Amino acid sequence: MEGGGGLSDEAAAAACKQGDPITTDYMLQQTNLRVKDPARSLDFYTRVLGMTLLQKIDFPSMRFTLYFLGFEKKSDIPADIKERTAWTFSRHATIELTHNWGSESDQSLAYHNGNTMPKGFGHIGISVPDVQAACRVFEEQGATFLKKPQSGKIKGLAFIQDPDGYWIEILNSNKMVSLMSPPVTDTPGGNIQTTAVGEPQKKTETLNDKPVIVKNSV
Repeated sequence: MEGGGGLSDEAAAAACKQGDPITTDYMLQQTNLRVKDPARSLDFYTRVLGMTLLQKIDFPSMRFTLYFLGFEKKSDIPADIKERTAWTFSRHATIELTHNWGSESDQSLAYHNGNTMPKGFGHIGISVPDVQAACRVFEEQGATFLKKPQSGKIKGLAFIQDPDGYWIEILNSNKMVSLMSPPVTDTPGGNIQTTAVGEPQKKTETLNDKPVIVKNSV
């Protein structure tokens, strides 16, 4: 990675190794987010994003509650608590919200979303059939936008925030084909160079029409 650049295609492929056969049936089951006020968060993830509350699990001795949400039909949720638990933990790509009791009343508490220093966690992504239509509804519902579909240099996707400030990318799978296809340009030396979205060099993007410097992908 000379000059601070990213891995070449060959280096990226070489860094990947074949997993043990035991991993064949592994899956991404959940992403955990700590939330300050569960009532506000549940309202956002169900009313705004359209998710379903799959299960609520209380831990009284440790004073916290877990809320599992996903894009599932309410009618599919088992009534039996043990069956529901097994079913919930067999769903793909759920969101697990952790509420530490009393945090909603703590005026000094604010969770770090990972997008300011020190940077870490970035965002989750939600695929929708029509980004523009989804964003019109989000706007009507009072969602906080970081980027609207037609703002900035990367058109066709959006970013909103949940009540705790976590970033949520709104995308369409078909649109991503063109957004993630790197443009090819001829250089004076005759070499072919590509510049892909999220390449390591810094570039200027806009959020809420204010210029910001982003490095790597948002």
